Amino acid sequence: MKQDHLLLVDDDAELRDLLADYLAQAGFRMTTVADGRAMQRAMDAAPFDLVVLDIMLPGEDGLSLCRRLRAQS
Repeated sequence: MKQDHLLLVDDDAELRDLLADYLAQAGFRMTTVADGRAMQRAMDAAPFDLVVLDIMLPGEDGLSLCRRLRAQS
């Protein structure tokens, strides 16, 4: 059975690790990054089934990143 691959984008390392551990225990394959630049690099490297995106990120905010994702997919 295929594991869904999730990309978690959050600048709070403690929260990012907590969510990633919880979702991994629920059976998801996880990739985590801290900002929009790292998100783009991860998305260039691998396909994802779902992106969990923090709204308040350093640099480009989560809403802007979401709009860009929607325009590309």
